[in-house]
Amino acid sequence: MTSYEPISFTPPTADPATYGFAPCEGGVCAAQGISASGTHAGFRADPNRLDLAVVAADEACVCAATFTQNRFCAAPVQVSRQRAATGVARAVMLNSGNANASTGEQGLAVAKESAHLLAQALGCPDEQVLVASTGVIGQQQDIAPYVGGASAAVAALGADEAHAHAAARAVMTTDTVPKEVSLEGTLPIGPDGAPVTVHVGGFVKGAGMIQPNMATMLSVVTTDVPITAAAAHAALLAAVRSSFNKVTVDSDTSTNDSCFLLATGAAGGTTIDEGSPAFDAFAGALRCACETLARKIAADGEGATKLVTVDVLGAATDADADTVARSIANSPLVKTAVFGHDANWGRVAAAAGKCGVAFDQYDVDIDFLGMPVLRAGMPVPVDEDDMLRRFEGPEVPIVVSLGQGSAAARVWTCDLSHEYVTINGDYRT
Repeated sequence: MTSYEPISFTPPTADPATYGFAPCEGGVCAAQGISASGTHAGFRADPNRLDLAVVAADEACVCAATFTQNRFCAAPVQVSRQRAATGVARAVMLNSGNANASTGEQGLAVAKESAHLLAQALGCPDEQVLVASTGVIGQQQDIAPYVGGASAAVAALGADEAHAHAAARAVMTTDTVPKEVSLEGTLPIGPDGAPVTVHVGGFVKGAGMIQPNMATMLSVVTTDVPITAAAAHAALLAAVRSSFNKVTVDSDTSTNDSCFLLATGAAGGTTIDEGSPAFDAFAGALRCACETLARKIAADGEGATKLVTVDVLGAATDADADTVARSIANSPLVKTAVFGHDANWGRVAAAAGKCGVAFDQYDVDIDFLGMPVLRAGMPVPVDEDDMLRRFEGPEVPIVVSLGQGSAAARVWTCDLSHEYVTINGDYRT
């Protein structure tokens, strides 16, 4: 029997150690000058379920943000997109349980008034408060939960990991776990290039209606790095493109997707701009943080039992690689095969071949769970019992080489289970 080696390639996964960073405690509060809270304001009937999160800087700071490209964008997206363009913010307030989407002028008025209530409680201008919502679309949002909720959320603010965790829990909808990250490292921004300790932290929510075209579902990322607004936006955009924009659970882009970056500068040191070694290191660490959160989204996809990583290599262009990877990742047949522990490479090949990207099928190699299953377009004998054992792990890697060039792309997704149908069939009830 002919022996085949697995496809050889270097995975694009970002390693924070590459940039001088390592995991630390603190979540979104890891950055100096940041506090957070998660409270119950009344958007949800269950008084024990947190439904309002606030992340606030001690004072107005640099901000950057990216938002959904969905034409049915929610009222808070419209408000926050305009305000974030100034590059300055004091706080982000996020509610779960009601999306405030497709709610017209009334929805816009509620989004603005909610920001006003938080601004009053913080003692800052309305324009420095950004807002985000998640939940059911098309239901008018009541201002009442904000009336007492905004001031209560400010009173509950704290700068430790417990408060960060509460904020991450408050934005959950069909998520089964809160999704957080925090990193610590040094940058050469002190006197004469001395190292200064800095942090990057954040949280994300998202489990369904996920294929972003900007950022992610709802996410707040913070840092105490001193940085210009332009550099912060450049770093966030680059991080988003290689992390959150590479996640798909079900190919649907939400009406409410928003990702916010608050940079307090509280670590001290020289302010970073684009083009410096310090900027490159910070941008790399930010990418690592966002990638960690992106993987957690895919792993916690609605009803998911497996994280699926799809790598497409040997494409003629990056766009071709991305198109093929998304076609595989979004294929219900591929996703259900993974759920059924079936290494059905035929479904992978069919998904790659249907998406309009030109390639010769006899140039294609496919690996499933690290094992060769197709070489030069022809099947390779596999040990089915060995494949079943490999399915026992939490992650299912699928690698496809098109043999057309040197471009590559990676996309994260999850399997498709019976529970996904149950969750979404019952979503409004």
